Amino acid sequence: MSERTIALVTGANKGIGYEIAMGLGALGWSVGVGARDDQRRAAAVEQLRAAGVDAFGVPLDVTDDASATAAAQLIEEQAGRLDVLVNNAAITGGMPQEPTRVDPATIRTVVETNVIGVIRVTNAMMPLLRRSASPRIVNMSSSVGSLTRQSGTAAEQMTGPVAVAYAPSKTFLNAVTLQYARELSGTNILINAGCPGYVATDLNGFRGVRTPEQGAAIAIKLATLPDDGPTGRFFQDAGVVPW
Repeated sequence: MSERTIALVTGANKGIGYEIAMGLGALGWSVGVGARDDQRRAAAVEQLRAAGVDAFGVPLDVTDDASATAAAQLIEEQAGRLDVLVNNAAITGGMPQEPTRVDPATIRTVVETNVIGVIRVTNAMMPLLRRSASPRIVNMSSSVGSLTRQSGTAAEQMTGPVAVAYAPSKTFLNAVTLQYARELSGTNILINAGCPGYVATDLNGFRGVRTPEQGAAIAIKLATLPDDGPTGRFFQDAGVVPW
C-alpha cells in the first residue's frame, strides 16, 4: 500500500480536471487521471508525468456501472485505498436549453453524467475511501446551481443563461452532496461542493474569464481540508456560495 496520498479526479484529461490533477500532484500526491477516452487519458498522464506528477491512468466512464467498478478495482490494485475523490466530469448537454423547447432526453443525459455519475463513482469508491485516515470528496458544482442566485434580482444574478438541463443538474448535485454529508456525519469523510467560477473551457466554448488553473484552486482547497474542516457546504474562492 502506497504511503502517498492517493487521489482520483474524474474528467481529468483536460480543462479544470487536468489542472486539479496537476495541483494535487504538485503536493506530492499520486493522482489517478479518470477519463473515458483512451488516447486523451494517456496523453494527459504523459504530460503530468513530464511535469513531475506521479500520475496514473484510470479508464472511467461515469455513466457506466461496470466502468466505475473496474476503476475502483484498478485503484485498489494500484494503491489499496483512496484518500481523495474529485468528481469533476460533467457535460452541459448543449445550448440553447429553454425549458419550453428542450428535449427531455437532453435533461436525462445531463443528469446521468452530472448527478447519477457522481453517485455511481462515489459509491464505487466508498470502500476505498473508508480505508483512508482522512478521506475527502469534492463535487465540482457551479454557482448556476444556486437557487438563491437564480431567483435574485438581475443585478445579483451571476448564473449564466437559462439552461434547464445544466443549471438544475448542479442544483441536484448540491442536494446530493448534502445527503451524503448527512449520511456520513460522524465519520471522518468530509464531502463538499465547489464552484470553479466562470472558467474558459470547451464546456462553454472558451468564453469564460478565468483560467483552468484558477478554477482548480477551490477543488485543491477542499481536497486538503483539515480533519476538523467543514462538510456538506458549498464554496467558491471568495467563500460560501448560497444554496
